[in-house]
Amino acid sequence: MSKPIKKLYYSIGEVSKLTEIEPYTLRYWETEFSALAPAKNRAGNRIYREKDIQLIKLIKYLLYEKRYTIEGAKKKIKELQSEEWQNILETGDFQQIEREEVNPAETERLLTVIRQVKKGLQEILELINNW
Repeated sequence: MSKPIKKLYYSIGEVSKLTEIEPYTLRYWETEFSALAPAKNRAGNRIYREKDIQLIKLIKYLLYEKRYTIEGAKKKIKELQSEEWQNILETGDFQQIEREEVNPAETERLLTVIRQVKKGLQEILELINNW
């Protein structure tokens, strides 16, 4: 099975098929997300590059899978405009958006609280069973 040939530019119809997003939605997203601004050819038709397609996939992920609002997705994309942003777009690994650094001390504190609550609940259950 051969890989699809990557093109330099894609039409809105091709992008619609690749991303499973209707063309009217793509046009709407252009008005909402300033980072999404495909160039136009001499005939005035939109021409999307690979980075535009990756951005569309990111917007789709944020809106449809993570259930962000348009405003929330705009904010998240703005936060990501850095080297991390470029890595996310290049790899398509949108899951790393939600990853946060783990604070070991905070994790241990929370585990201690959970253990204490669990012990207390077990003691209550034992009292009920012995009632």
